[in-house]
Amino acid sequence: MNQDPAKKRFPASPASMFGMVSSDIIEDVLVDLAKENEQSLANLSEYAGSFKDPRVIEIIFLLSEYWGQDSSTKYQAVEILDRFMILHVEEVYKSSAEYRNIMERSQAEPWNSLKIRLCDTFMLHLASCVLIASKLYFHCHIVDYNIALKFFGSAGYAYTKAELLRSELTVLRTLDFRVNLLSPFSYVEMLLEVLGHNNCSLSLKSLREMCIMILDLVYLVRNSIYDMILKTSTDLQSPTALQRIKFLPVKEDQMLLAASVISAGAFILGHDSWNQVLDHLHCITGITVNSLFDMSSAILKHSIGTAMLPKH
Repeated sequence: MNQDPAKKRFPASPASMFGMVSSDIIEDVLVDLAKENEQSLANLSEYAGSFKDPRVIEIIFLLSEYWGQDSSTKYQAVEILDRFMILHVEEVYKSSAEYRNIMERSQAEPWNSLKIRLCDTFMLHLASCVLIASKLYFHCHIVDYNIALKFFGSAGYAYTKAELLRSELTVLRTLDFRVNLLSPFSYVEMLLEVLGHNNCSLSLKSLREMCIMILDLVYLVRNSIYDMILKTSTDLQSPTALQRIKFLPVKEDQMLLAASVISAGAFILGHDSWNQVLDHLHCITGITVNSLFDMSSAILKHSIGTAMLPKH
């Protein structure tokens, strides 16, 4: 049987095991994650999330699956790409003739030409982010350059190894080599660990699998979900531009998303234990029950419909 040379097969990822870490260590890690989330929201770019387009996310998810990557890789690759592209576009624009004519009247390439180049290299940068994310997880799952180049060739791209290396270095340098970015999945796994210590009645293994499916959905229809939450919170069908700007920290709050994903997963797996899980998540994260309810309800409306939504 012929195997696609651009498709890499890896041994299965080690299964997640809960309850193996002491409560003291879990508490310290949870506090650090909460602080990092708060710091990230405090320093949020006004363009955060601009490159989390559903089509882009779908490509990353499919490419990660094609290369046999674990779920953590695809989520981290999305976060790396979004952070990188925001900074990269800003750097490229600052090198354009339009910007420099304003600042120093020097000769430079027109912005339109630079935009075309950005589009031409976008797929290369996207793949580089997946490659980098694969190196941050299990070393046996790293996607090497030959596999990546075979994929590009089969997809009709004529990139070279030198271009792939240069692209990866561009991503690393632009992010100042700070690529080990947290994703909502990092928070999901930590919150599940805490729930295990709190004697959650649900199977954590089943809940984790459900959370992955729900998180995939949220990434792919994130605009619809967050638009629903914004319209509900403002009681307006057409929120103003200012309201959307103020709402951005909610869209990028990874702790809120993780807790809501777990809440939605708990509801799907067992209605009887849902209130207990919701209370646990409120105590663990400090997020109000109302916020968790609104967010998880929006997620559930996009996953199981409105017929079986929880009552507040």
